[in-house]
Amino acid sequence: MNPTNKFTSSRLFSLLGSTRKARIVSASALLLAVCAFGAAGVAPLAPDAADLPVKSVSEEIALPNLSTQIAALEQQQTGAHYVREEKIRGGDTLAALLTRLGIDDAAAEHFIKKDKLAKGVMQLKNGNRVQAQTDDDGNLEWLHATVVDGKDIPVRNISITRKGDGFVATDGAAQLERRVEMHARDINSTLFAATDSSEDGAKLPDSIVKQLVEMFSTNIDFRSDLKHGDHFNVVYETFYQDGEFVRAGRILAGEFTNRGTTYQSVWFEDPSSKQGGGYYSFDGKSLKKAFLKSPIEFSRISSVFSMRVDPVSGKWQQHKGTDFPAPVGTPIRAAGDGVVDFVGTQNGYGNLVVLNHWSNYSTAYAHMSRFGTGIKKGTKVSQGDVIGYVGMTGWSTGAHLHYEFRVAGQAKDPKTLNVTAQAPLTAAELTRFRSYADDMTHRFALLRPVGSAPIRVASLSSK
Repeated sequence: MNPTNKFTSSRLFSLLGSTRKARIVSASALLLAVCAFGAAGVAPLAPDAADLPVKSVSEEIALPNLSTQIAALEQQQTGAHYVREEKIRGGDTLAALLTRLGIDDAAAEHFIKKDKLAKGVMQLKNGNRVQAQTDDDGNLEWLHATVVDGKDIPVRNISITRKGDGFVATDGAAQLERRVEMHARDINSTLFAATDSSEDGAKLPDSIVKQLVEMFSTNIDFRSDLKHGDHFNVVYETFYQDGEFVRAGRILAGEFTNRGTTYQSVWFEDPSSKQGGGYYSFDGKSLKKAFLKSPIEFSRISSVFSMRVDPVSGKWQQHKGTDFPAPVGTPIRAAGDGVVDFVGTQNGYGNLVVLNHWSNYSTAYAHMSRFGTGIKKGTKVSQGDVIGYVGMTGWSTGAHLHYEFRVAGQAKDPKTLNVTAQAPLTAAELTRFRSYADDMTHRFALLRPVGSAPIRVASLSSK
């Protein structure tokens, strides 16, 4: 036998390795190899896809009846309701508005024109929204609108609803969301050019611009004093309904820099006070005169506080007030902040309103043709609020307002009195005022340009 081909146990051990450890590793590897080849040998081959059995399944599907579907859809559309929304446009007529709303209802148009409440829809301003629901024939089912009167208060929601063969109109106070806005403007040409600027995406409402002028007009002549580079900051309230602007409210704080001098004013109304609010300097001094010189705008004086021959009795006696002749219906304004103490008819005074002010001051307004809306005993009024209208009730020979200024209930000549400018803030009110004023000061600081020079604040004159 060829010794080179002779396979003995000694030769096997030499092939597995010379050491015990090497022989164990080699034997393990050899065993794994044998197992792998054995598995490959017994594993079946994958079947050919062509040899797999194939089974055909067929099923008849019924197509839907399109005629039935169309009929059902038409049935659903019968009696459909359509809600549309439109905004008032310049020059709009009621007919044009109703047409855009899809309303083809002569009875509804006639009702809106004739009903005292419903015709408020015709007083809407440009941009106001109107919503309406109609049936598929254009008949009105309901209409909703928000109406703001000439003074922007109060805001009312008017609803017109079909009831049987007719309509009913109702109204109620709008639920408004109050917001506080603040803006800064530079004067490059005119004040109105600055307020119309949209650099920050906002145009200042006209009523805010008017208040701004009134607030600073005693110190700044807006016709001749404005200079390129002047600047103002303003914080004011606005009111929204359903996310849409309804009206602007009051300026809460204003700051105007004119020719290097800054004027500031802040509105403050203490919640515990019954005297209403007013504008103050930031150190708490009132900026409003105590009483208006005249409760009626643009009226002459026909009789002053003096002795005279009474035009009714013909007797020589003291006239304890001031008479302001004016046409019947002329608005009468509250001369100062106060609370209604009396409203009604009183002897020769006719229709009379008496207001109590701070300290022991009161004012009386006589011969009214009618009282202002909401004027009743206990009502809080602010200076300038309309409390009634000129008339000639009581002992009067012509249409005029008889106005009395009283101290401790006695009529006095206001020209001879040194009336305090306004009820001063108490210590507790002053503490609350400073907290409120600090908030407005912080807002002004946010509006000023970063790195701007310190401002020089001047005193505002009382109006």
